[in-house]
Amino acid sequence: MNTPSPKPQKAVALKYDREKKGAPRVVASGKGEVANNIIKLAQEHDIFIKKDADLVELLSKIELNKEIPPMLYKAVAEVFSFVYKITGDKRK
Repeated sequence: MNTPSPKPQKAVALKYDREKKGAPRVVASGKGEVANNIIKLAQEHDIFIKKDADLVELLSKIELNKEIPPMLYKAVAEVFSFVYKITGDKRK
């Protein structure tokens, strides 16, 4: 019996610059080894990692350095809100 091989892992990194306003931007995206490197760098720099395959799938379709589209604002805002709560970030 052949076991299907797992899909390669995907990862997307977002950046939000409060000074520039606007929406968060996709600053890194990839699958397989690239995804592993994105995750490793995030861990090395104590950057929060949220596992959400559906959201990653949508975000991975956005070009690098482009803002996320309005249809994803709510989903990404929920992630950022959660991060701020668990890290104690009180910036507004």
